[in-house]
Amino acid sequence: MNFLTIFLELTPGHIFFILAIVLLLFGGKKIPELMKGLGTGVKEFKKAAQEDQQPANSKKEEETKE
Repeated sequence: MNFLTIFLELTPGHIFFILAIVLLLFGGKKIPELMKGLGTGVKEFKKAAQEDQQPANSKKEEETKE
Protein backbone atom coordinates (compact mmCIF):
# COMPACT_ATOMS: atom_id res chain seq x y z
CA MET A 1 0.00 0.00 0.00
CA ASN A 2 1.25 3.46 -0.76
CA PHE A 3 0.88 6.48 1.50
CA LEU A 4 -2.00 8.03 -0.45
CA THR A 5 -4.28 5.01 -0.11
CA ILE A 6 -3.53 4.79 3.61
CA PHE A 7 -4.24 8.52 4.00
CA LEU A 8 -7.55 8.30 2.12
CA GLU A 9 -8.75 5.41 4.29
CA LEU A 10 -8.71 7.49 7.49
CA THR A 11 -12.12 7.41 9.12
CA PRO A 12 -13.37 9.74 11.86
CA GLY A 13 -12.58 6.96 14.35
CA HIS A 14 -8.96 6.85 13.21
CA ILE A 15 -8.63 10.63 13.44
CA PHE A 16 -10.12 10.62 16.95
CA PHE A 17 -7.66 7.93 18.00
CA ILE A 18 -4.70 9.91 16.61
CA LEU A 19 -5.87 13.09 18.36
CA ALA A 20 -6.24 11.20 21.66
CA ILE A 21 -2.67 9.89 21.37
CA VAL A 22 -1.38 13.40 20.63
CA LEU A 23 -3.25 14.73 23.65
CA LEU A 24 -1.73 12.04 25.88
CA LEU A 25 1.78 12.64 24.56
CA PHE A 26 1.87 16.43 24.71
CA GLY A 27 -0.78 17.33 27.27
CA GLY A 28 -3.51 19.96 27.05
CA LYS A 29 -1.25 22.91 27.81
CA LYS A 30 1.34 22.20 25.14
CA ILE A 31 -1.02 21.68 22.18
CA PRO A 32 -2.05 25.37 21.76
CA GLU A 33 1.63 26.32 21.70
CA LEU A 34 2.33 23.69 19.04
CA MET A 35 -0.60 24.88 16.90
CA LYS A 36 0.51 28.51 17.24
CA GLY A 37 3.98 27.55 16.05
CA LEU A 38 2.51 25.56 13.16
CA GLY A 39 0.31 28.50 12.14
CA THR A 40 3.26 30.89 12.26
CA GLY A 41 5.30 28.53 10.11
CA VAL A 42 2.55 28.23 7.50
CA LYS A 43 2.10 32.02 7.46
CA GLU A 44 5.83 32.59 6.91
CA PHE A 45 5.90 29.95 4.17
CA LYS A 46 3.02 31.60 2.30
CA LYS A 47 4.67 35.01 2.66
CA ALA A 48 7.97 33.68 1.29
CA ALA A 49 6.19 31.98 -1.60
CA GLN A 50 4.41 35.23 -2.53
CA GLU A 51 7.65 37.21 -2.31
CA ASP A 52 9.35 34.64 -4.51
CA GLN A 53 6.65 34.95 -7.18
CA GLN A 54 6.52 38.77 -7.18
CA PRO A 55 9.97 39.29 -8.77
CA ALA A 56 9.12 36.72 -11.42
CA ASN A 57 5.87 38.53 -12.21
CA SER A 58 7.61 41.92 -12.40
CA LYS A 59 10.21 40.52 -14.83
CA LYS A 60 7.43 39.25 -17.09
CA GLU A 61 5.75 42.67 -17.01
CA GLU A 62 9.02 44.40 -17.94
CA GLU A 63 9.53 42.05 -20.88
CA THR A 64 6.04 42.74 -22.23
CA LYS A 65 6.55 46.53 -21.94
CA GLU A 66 9.66 46.43 -24.12
